[in-house]
Amino acid sequence: MPRVIPATRAALEVIDRLEAALGPLVLFQSGGCCDGSSPMCLTLGELPPGPGDEYLGTVAGVPFYIDADQYERWGRPQFELDVETGAATSFSLEGPLGVHFITRTPSCALS
Repeated sequence: MPRVIPATRAALEVIDRLEAALGPLVLFQSGGCCDGSSPMCLTLGELPPGPGDEYLGTVAGVPFYIDADQYERWGRPQFELDVETGAATSFSLEGPLGVHFITRTPSCALS
């Protein structure tokens, strides 16, 4: 069931800055391509969800997706969106701000 994905204050501030500059966004929890397992932030519509993507909910109104098979392999974890210092190594939009999104779970951090 879709839900609100929690986020730290720092992650919410980055989302606000990006939305103000770029418009509506979408988040995809990566499965190892490009930036390891970091979530990727894109403009809404830039990469439409595919048939294998599962909609988990929203972070501050931003849709959050993950590959359904990967989500099952990981044991359907609960995520919290956060940011860390240092640019992303992928094409995620927050990189130029000098930070990159990460997801944390109760048992480990995926980044």
